[in-house]
Amino acid sequence: MYFGTKADEATSFALMDRYVEAGGTVLDTANCYAFWADPTGAGGQSEATIGAWLGANSGVRDGLTIATKVAQEPVRPGDFTEWEGLAPEVIATQFERSRERLDIDVVDLYWAHGEDRATPLADVVAAMGALHANGSARRLGVSNHPTWRVEQARMLAEQQGVEPWTALQLTTSYVRPRPDTQVPGKDHRFGFVTDETVDYLQTHPEMECWAYSPLVQGSYDRADRPFPDVYDHPGTTARLAALREVAQARGAKPGQIVLSWLVQSNPSMRPIVGVSSVEQLDEALAAPHLSPEEMAALDAAI
Repeated sequence: MYFGTKADEATSFALMDRYVEAGGTVLDTANCYAFWADPTGAGGQSEATIGAWLGANSGVRDGLTIATKVAQEPVRPGDFTEWEGLAPEVIATQFERSRERLDIDVVDLYWAHGEDRATPLADVVAAMGALHANGSARRLGVSNHPTWRVEQARMLAEQQGVEPWTALQLTTSYVRPRPDTQVPGKDHRFGFVTDETVDYLQTHPEMECWAYSPLVQGSYDRADRPFPDVYDHPGTTARLAALREVAQARGAKPGQIVLSWLVQSNPSMRPIVGVSSVEQLDEALAAPHLSPEEMAALDAAI
C-alpha cells in the first residue's frame, strides 16, 4: 500500500527483492495507493514503484501474479469526498493508467475496489468482463461489496456470457469487532467477513477470499497498538487466551499464528500482509503450519 509514499523506493525494492527470494509470487496493490499519504492528494505511487522494480529486475515478472484495483481514487486530487467509482469509462481509462504505471501487458487480477451504486451493476460487469475478453485481465475480483451484490454480479456475468468475479477481498482476522459497530479507520460498510460470507465461500468453492489487515495493524504483537475498543468483548478475551497458548507452545508470535490460522481455516483466507521492513516480512513468512489439534483449540475459543 505504501510503496512510493511512506516506504521509499529503496525500502520498497528491498521488500520485493526479499519476498521473491523467499518464494513469494503475489503482489496486490491499487490505483489509489496511497493518495492520503502523498502531498499531491492523488494515488498511483505504489503501482509506479512496482513498475520501476519490475523494470529493474529483468525476468521477474513471469513468476508473479500482480493484482490492482479501481474505484477508490479521488476524482480531484486532495478532495477526499468524491471517488472515481466504477463507470465503464472509468474502468477502461484507469485500467490503462494502472497498466502503464505497472509497466505490464496483462493484469493478473483486477479488482472492483468498492461499490458504486450510481452505476448499474450490469454495466460494471460488462466493462470488467471486456477486459478479460480482450486478454488485458486474466482474472476479476471484488472488494468491499455485500454478498448479495457479489452474487448478483456473478449472475449478470453468466447472463452476459462474460467472466465473473472469482475472488473476494475483505478484512478479517482471528478476533472480530462487536457486531453493528464502526471500527476506526475502516469506513467500508461491507468490508468485513461475516458468517454469511463464510457460508457463501463454503457454498461456492470457486470463490477465493483475500483478507486485508489480517493482523489489525499489529495489535496482536505490539503493546503500542492496542485493539480498538470495538474489539473489547468476551469473545476476544477467549480467543486471545487460546492464541497465546498456541503461540507460546510453538515459540511463535501471536500474529504468526493468526496468519497460519487464516490460511488453514475452512474456507481458507489468503492474508494480505502489509509490511514496512524486511524483518516484518521474514516474520510473516515464518508463520508455522498448525496441527489439527492446534486448529481445533483455536476454533473452539468463542
